[in-house]
Amino acid sequence: MQLRAALLLSFPALIYAQSCSNYGVESSSSSCLCPPGFGGSTCAEPGCGGTIFDGSNRPLAQASSSGGFPNLTASGCTCESGWAGTGCNVCTSSAACQSGYAKISGSTTPTGETGVNDTMVCNTAPTVYAAGELSCQVNNPTLQAIYPLQSTLNILRTLNASLSPLSSASSISLPTSSISAQLFYAGIEQFACSASPCTQSTTNSSSTNTTTWTCENLACTCVPNTTFCGGVPVSNLTTTINGLTGTLTITCDTTSTCHFQQSVLQNLFGSAGLAMEGCVFGECVAQGFIDAGNGITAQTSAGGTQLGGGVIAGLVVVGSLIFIALVGVAWGYILQRKARRGGSGGEQHGGVGVQFKDISFLVRSQSSSYGFLGEKGEEKTILDCVSGSVEPGRMMAVLGPSGAGKTTLVELIAGKHKAGISSGSITFPASSSPTQTSPRIAFVPQHDTLPSALTVREALTFAARLRLPESLTSPSPSSASQPNADFLSTHVQSLITALGLSDVADTRIGSGGGSEGGMGAGGRGRGISGGEARRVSIGLELVGCPDVLVLDEPTSGLDSVSAMRVVRVLGEVARGGVGGGDGSEEGKGRIGGGKGVAVVMSVHQPSSRLYHTFDSVLLLSHGRALYSGPGGFAPVEHLSRAAGGGNAGSAGGGGNQNEGAPHRAYPEGYNVADYLLEIASDPPVGLFRASGGGEVLGTTMSPSSSDEEKGLVARERGPAVHGQRARGTYAATFLTQLEVLCGREWKVLRRDKSLFVTHVCVASVLGVFCGGLYYQTGTTIAGFQSRIGCLFFLGALIAFSSLSALANIVEIRPLFMRERSNAYYSPTAWLLSRFLFDVVPLRIIPTIIVSSVTYWMAGLAHDAAHFFKFLFILVLYTLVMTLFNFLLGAFFRNGGIAILLSALTALYQMTFAGFFVHLESIPPVLRWLQWLCPLKARSAYTLEALSVNEVGSGLMIQDQLQGVPVDVSATLIMQLLFGFGTNNYYRDVLVLFAFIAGFGVAVIGVVWIKVRERR
Repeated sequence: MQLRAALLLSFPALIYAQSCSNYGVESSSSSCLCPPGFGGSTCAEPGCGGTIFDGSNRPLAQASSSGGFPNLTASGCTCESGWAGTGCNVCTSSAACQSGYAKISGSTTPTGETGVNDTMVCNTAPTVYAAGELSCQVNNPTLQAIYPLQSTLNILRTLNASLSPLSSASSISLPTSSISAQLFYAGIEQFACSASPCTQSTTNSSSTNTTTWTCENLACTCVPNTTFCGGVPVSNLTTTINGLTGTLTITCDTTSTCHFQQSVLQNLFGSAGLAMEGCVFGECVAQGFIDAGNGITAQTSAGGTQLGGGVIAGLVVVGSLIFIALVGVAWGYILQRKARRGGSGGEQHGGVGVQFKDISFLVRSQSSSYGFLGEKGEEKTILDCVSGSVEPGRMMAVLGPSGAGKTTLVELIAGKHKAGISSGSITFPASSSPTQTSPRIAFVPQHDTLPSALTVREALTFAARLRLPESLTSPSPSSASQPNADFLSTHVQSLITALGLSDVADTRIGSGGGSEGGMGAGGRGRGISGGEARRVSIGLELVGCPDVLVLDEPTSGLDSVSAMRVVRVLGEVARGGVGGGDGSEEGKGRIGGGKGVAVVMSVHQPSSRLYHTFDSVLLLSHGRALYSGPGGFAPVEHLSRAAGGGNAGSAGGGGNQNEGAPHRAYPEGYNVADYLLEIASDPPVGLFRASGGGEVLGTTMSPSSSDEEKGLVARERGPAVHGQRARGTYAATFLTQLEVLCGREWKVLRRDKSLFVTHVCVASVLGVFCGGLYYQTGTTIAGFQSRIGCLFFLGALIAFSSLSALANIVEIRPLFMRERSNAYYSPTAWLLSRFLFDVVPLRIIPTIIVSSVTYWMAGLAHDAAHFFKFLFILVLYTLVMTLFNFLLGAFFRNGGIAILLSALTALYQMTFAGFFVHLESIPPVLRWLQWLCPLKARSAYTLEALSVNEVGSGLMIQDQLQGVPVDVSATLIMQLLFGFGTNNYYRDVLVLFAFIAGFGVAVIGVVWIKVRERR
């Protein structure tokens, strides 16, 4: 019943309300001047027999004796020979036109223009040359279920009234470029319509010729109390019919079929409008006018359609984006070539020392779990006025028990971001004249974070290409004969040899050695050992030819042999005897250019043999320095003297006891490192007093009040080395960064096929499952529901399957932060490479597979245009959800929280998509949330675009409700259930593009601002 009521309310009728019906004109007398085919005092009586040329002498249909409306059927009207159609207004032969015209003019030919063939003929084609009549039967099943008797539609199309002989037979002037139409039901006129101005065009194809009339300013009026217009109260369409306005299109072809198209009709009966069959066309006109083809626009069609404004706008946007991308690539290529031609890289490195003075660092702890509300906890001192220095070519060990501040000190020296307040100064004096502002400082963290899917050689080569000048690693086309053309491979190989990694050079790093942040499952198996992984981590820093090398506990977790091997390599680095050099003749084959590198490392518990390899030692205890100076037995001698002096000082001060544990003498043959750690674990206070008295490094330490007030560590540069970029910039250009990153991603994708294969297999299985579930969906009401359900299922599937993008970001995040902190590449280049090698193989390809299989199995719109528009929307939605998950993965360190929020967001989208709950029934306080849902159905976004695309193919609902046949457009059902806008497809595309742009900018912003190394 609801469907029937909707049909009744939506079906337009055609009528007008004025004293003269059917567009007659009031005369000076009481009667009206009537158009052709009508008569009577009000022009409400249709012609009954006779010809259209009879004018006021034509017999008319009469009302019944008991009153009512003129009825052509009840009047028993019959047409004369040569005339047809309801009311006998359509000519069928030239003889009928000539005899009819002769009655009013006395001649069988009109007086036409000079030189024009004025033979009167009957044009029975759909095309009009002057003014033509057509009469059609309206045989829509749904309409006939409500109105079972015969419905016919008469239309007078006037192109040029001056050329028509009807102008002589009519008592009024026919309006040029206009139409007038009347609908008859069971022989009684129900409504009439008019529209003007009109244009006529013809389309010629190999199969048929089509004539189209497009008219503006449509106006329709009901005949009161007729069947359509109040005679049956339950089906009173007066308000609907009288309210019809806008554009009217009438298309007719040579198969005697016409379509009456108006927006309300198209929503009800489909894009083709109200179909009319058994049409007869007739126009009495001079042959010369037919030959001239006056006023007709001819078009030759090969079956294609013109591009709409939305398509053109979309193409402009896409073209602009492509143009911008090409300009960016061209500019990047210019910068890349300039960098690769920028010299041979003969700058000197090494010879840089490290001096740190009065380094203090403290953190504030929250006093309670509510500290984030503003309560400040106590300040905890991690370092307290620690000073020391390391000369180039020497190696310093920072010793101390757990919690002494070793890691904090080496991270401050390396310039890492620390969450706390620091003060003091760190300088890097150089042995050569200054030409640069910042040294190369390499830092090796305590935990190895390596690309597990790469081999050792590939990992070192990757680092070298990004951390060395491009003129060394990527020679320009003209440098093939230069001596450094093969510098990259030589440099990497020399590092591999020096680090003792030749046996595993082509072995994947894997995760068996304890490395974190791997690159996919291709490296999750057992790879190199822990000691080898530690040496690879060192090699990744050495590959950039650093001036200063800082390491945090490089021997932790290693056996004594592996630890000794690592430290021996570091000793060679300190002396400048490791690596492939920097390309200069002086420094070729040696990091530091032969001048040596300052090496600072924290060591937890070295063996005796390991301890004696260090040139100098810094001993920390509770954040303070007990000793800083030469290694070997010098610390023992210093502590012994300090303990003795401390006791004397205490006695002289009035006390004879040391606070803390008593000083323990060094046992002969005991491991010096163990002895120092024992002393540092519970040192006598006298040792702090001694170390604070200025004996450390033989310098007097005085804190800088300005530094303390600022809470910053001032990093200064002494006489500098040559040619190094400023800290925070990149050695490689953006295009090279993207090229190298994409190369790594491609290798990982080739070796880790499990994720790609899984996505493809799952997409294929789900495509078959979904296609089978909705196999060859019918055009019934239940079938339409299944179609929308199929589209919704695909959107929900994409939302949940994109969770793997989040997992990938969480997995790769530690490696990215380490490489970013060491200025390997720009975050933008990394994001772009991840986007290309995650979205295309793992998102777009599976989406195309599952969508294509489902689309054709489910029997959706069977044409290429709608299929590719369907795919386009799903690909856009895939990009939206992928970027959204990228955003969650970047914003939250905890992958569990990110996955939870992503899953809840997917459920939220399903709720506000309009499929499970009618959006108008949601309380207003929550209803606004629908506009933040990319899958939202009502008025915008993915589900609407998919559904509008589907019904836009001309989908008709053909069903029966309680025995009543239903043959209506699917657009009507969509509007009733969801409120779709039938012209919103391209608007939805723009909205999805807006989501993509918004999430993309947000991801870039979060990665630049938040995803950085903080210690």
